[in-house]
Amino acid sequence: MPYSHAPHLPAPEPSAATADIRLVVTDMDGTLLDDDKRVPERLWEVLARLRERGVLFSPASGRQYATLAREFAEVADGMVFIAENGTYVVRDGEELSSDPLSPGVVAEVVTAARRLRADGVDLGVVVCGKRSAYVERADEAFLAEVDKYYLRHRVVEDATAVDDDIIKVALFDFGSAEATTAPALAPFADTHQVVVSGEHWVDVMNRTANKGAALRRLQGELGITPAQTMVFGDYLNDLEMLDAADWSFAMANAHPDVVRRARHLAPSNNDNGVLRTVVRLLDLPVSGL
Repeated sequence: MPYSHAPHLPAPEPSAATADIRLVVTDMDGTLLDDDKRVPERLWEVLARLRERGVLFSPASGRQYATLAREFAEVADGMVFIAENGTYVVRDGEELSSDPLSPGVVAEVVTAARRLRADGVDLGVVVCGKRSAYVERADEAFLAEVDKYYLRHRVVEDATAVDDDIIKVALFDFGSAEATTAPALAPFADTHQVVVSGEHWVDVMNRTANKGAALRRLQGELGITPAQTMVFGDYLNDLEMLDAADWSFAMANAHPDVVRRARHLAPSNNDNGVLRTVVRLLDLPVSGL
């Protein structure tokens, strides 16, 4: 769901062109991608310029690692993927960090989702493992939504009985996730994270798992500081990630809470806001942005 804010980018001081930016991290849906889920045309040229500068680019998404790896397959060498809202971080096919849920909690969340469906809520549950995602609902409308974010998924009879490390349970609500599904999962918030990650998605993860925690671990491993980090986000699952960077940008279409949390405002995802901001503030030799 887009939000209306001023579409123009303020000029932060001091200029990032004089800062030692070494890491650019961006959410995907509603941030880097436009509303039709399209990758910006000039992305690959911008990534090449960043690589020449020695700046690491990292997608940070609720999407599955396999889905992100496919999207960036041609430029994936050395890239760090912060997948599944920070619960699974991978570089060159090697796991850097993960935060699996206990099987008992997975079973409780799936059971709660089944009860919601029985009560008439039009939703489906995705049990997200390291190797695959698992779903019990197999209708075309639900699987079409799963396909967007989970390249590897299987329809199973019982999603609580799969043999995999489960890192997240995601629920897709065909109505409003923030109004219906998230409140119903509130009891889990006492011990775990219940995060609204989009208009229709709610994610349940360990309390220690979020994009920000994953980013801070990555910064520590790479010796990169928040002052050397630029981050872009649009929704509530991006809040902690914005806190981990001095150069934090909310998109003009972002949730109001994200706009309040970020230090700066970027143009909207439909206005190519991530690339325009990176090119402008890092003074990259890319024309047409």
